[in-house]
Amino acid sequence: MYSTIVGTGSYLPERVLTNAELEKLVDTTDEWIRTRTGISRRHIAAEGQTTTDLAEQAARRAMEAAGVGPGDIDLICVGTTTPDLVFPNVGTLLQDRLGIHGCAAFSLEAACSSFLYALGVADKFVRLGDAKCALVVGAETLTRIVDWTDRGTCVLFGDGAGAVVLKPSKDPGIICTRLHSDGRYKDLLLYPDGVSKGFGLVRQGKAGVQMKGNEVYKFAVNTLGGLVSETLEACGVARQDLDWLIPHQANIRIIEAIARRLDMPPERVIVTIAEQGNTSAASVPLALDTGVRDGRIKRGQLLLLEAFGGGFTWGSALIRF
Repeated sequence: MYSTIVGTGSYLPERVLTNAELEKLVDTTDEWIRTRTGISRRHIAAEGQTTTDLAEQAARRAMEAAGVGPGDIDLICVGTTTPDLVFPNVGTLLQDRLGIHGCAAFSLEAACSSFLYALGVADKFVRLGDAKCALVVGAETLTRIVDWTDRGTCVLFGDGAGAVVLKPSKDPGIICTRLHSDGRYKDLLLYPDGVSKGFGLVRQGKAGVQMKGNEVYKFAVNTLGGLVSETLEACGVARQDLDWLIPHQANIRIIEAIARRLDMPPERVIVTIAEQGNTSAASVPLALDTGVRDGRIKRGQLLLLEAFGGGFTWGSALIRF
């Protein structure tokens, strides 16, 4: 038994923040941001708009595309770094919004890799027969934890949500997932405050995403390059058999480096970073839905999804769509 994606959906907040607007907030320029990151604009959640709000819209669109209703869903997995509350978790809040009752619903946090972690978990539920219709979501309001005085990080991030619906299949849909983490590198990319630390930095107004950009870039390129080879070898697939690379939208330079390692031409890589920025756990499902809805990704094609996030965490999924 395998799981297969039967519907995709996504949602971006209406508010758009351009590089030109950022020039008025911090010491940066549109050219500096575009040449180093590939980002021109990003979407920002409105005041009072939560991660669950974004997740709900993406989930409803995925369910509509899959032709399923609330009564069909029997598992909800949400990947996010920015939950509405400490508890209940976003999965449970989303479950209530959608009018779904009784099934398992939870969130997990693996930074930008969270969606792939959630997809890997849901895939196992379906393969084992413990779920017949799973909703998997990646959703973030990461701009809520950005230090808007730090030009090295505030220019990178945006908000959004993406979702997929999984059902059982006798034919391979999700062929395999590969998930990894290494806490030795925790200080290279982190948000240095939290519940058990008493939110001390938050109270002082000093909290924000911290990143050592050059070190993160080097590690990400090397690690994702190895992950790509590992995934293809584990599944017995040749690079030339891939139809699409759907990478985490963190930095255009990282995306281009991984594409070169795969010998994938630019026209076979789904890139949304220019218009969306880095939406963390939402970026891979957002890019997937973009490719599906604009007609580039078609049924029967072979897709490689990959992501890298703070922790460090990294993961991939090889999918026959």
